[in-house]
Amino acid sequence: MTTDTLSTTLSALADPTRRAILARLSSGEATVTELAEPFTISLPAISRHLKVLERARLIERGREAQWRPARLTAEPLREVDAWMERYRRHWEESFERLDDYLRDLQHGKRTDEHGNG
Repeated sequence: MTTDTLSTTLSALADPTRRAILARLSSGEATVTELAEPFTISLPAISRHLKVLERARLIERGREAQWRPARLTAEPLREVDAWMERYRRHWEESFERLDDYLRDLQHGKRTDEHGNG
């Protein structure tokens, strides 16, 4: 069974530790040890998180002997952003309608649910 890219990306982003790792990598590459510093979990646990992020193509790992730095690859996030864009537009339109309604209420114009005054 193949999982689509969007599902894989969203699944990887669902974990707060992985989101924190991505936030750290947004400022530059880091080793597993550096990424593990702020957490109270083991290095093997951090490595498992990195494998999930790597499978989702959210990070790349270097091949420099023991060091193997991780770096952010943001391409999969573009797909998430594109998918969310239609919902963003929906919410913006909803907020604009709410603003109009509240403005009408403040100016004493009561309207019914069909826009009739």
